[in-house]
Amino acid sequence: MNYHSIKIAALASIAAITISGCVTDPETGKKTISNSAIGGIIGVGGGYLLGDLIGGRNDRTEKILGAGIGAIAGAGIGHYMDQQEKKLRERTAGTGIDVERQGDQLVLNMPGDVTFDFDSAVVKGEFRSTLDNVAATLVEFPNTYIDVYGHTDSKGSDSYNQGLSERRASAVADYVSGRGVQRARVATVGYGKTQLKCVPEVSAADFQCNRRVEIRISPVTQSDVAAVN
Repeated sequence: MNYHSIKIAALASIAAITISGCVTDPETGKKTISNSAIGGIIGVGGGYLLGDLIGGRNDRTEKILGAGIGAIAGAGIGHYMDQQEKKLRERTAGTGIDVERQGDQLVLNMPGDVTFDFDSAVVKGEFRSTLDNVAATLVEFPNTYIDVYGHTDSKGSDSYNQGLSERRASAVADYVSGRGVQRARVATVGYGKTQLKCVPEVSAADFQCNRRVEIRISPVTQSDVAAVN
């Protein structure tokens, strides 16, 4: 089984675990994933969805080094990502983008209704100034990998949603690259409807929650560079 097949099989299993493992708080009505389901996700995903880079870390690092981008010293990683997080929060405040810190990584969650019109992969005109600010921050902090993930809700066929998620991820990647972010830093993947964030989809808000693009920003470390040298 090749890399792509393994990834698709893992995604399908993770989607099933997520849906079956969703529980609802009887008092608040809030949906969460049970601890047992989280354990299953970690086991099935093998870490791929929990921080691994699209295309593989060694291959990405080689491309980054080839573009003349350096690494962050181990002791300085936290501070570097702290400063980038602060800038991103300041520059996206009130735009609908959620900036989440996950260890030494940052995840920007961009709801589909903010970034794209329905069934479109063209970045909205009114969102471009916000994406300009995101791109400016990525340029200011060049020692990072940038992964762009496209997601859809469960409406429509698997194949159509897969294609739409890929086009939207590519549109965001192309946009920030056109604003000075080195393309060697950027990789994209579309997950279609295999990674629903809000399940089950009952309300319009649930569907909207799942239609999103995410940007994961990861530091280029000295250990990454050492692994390919």
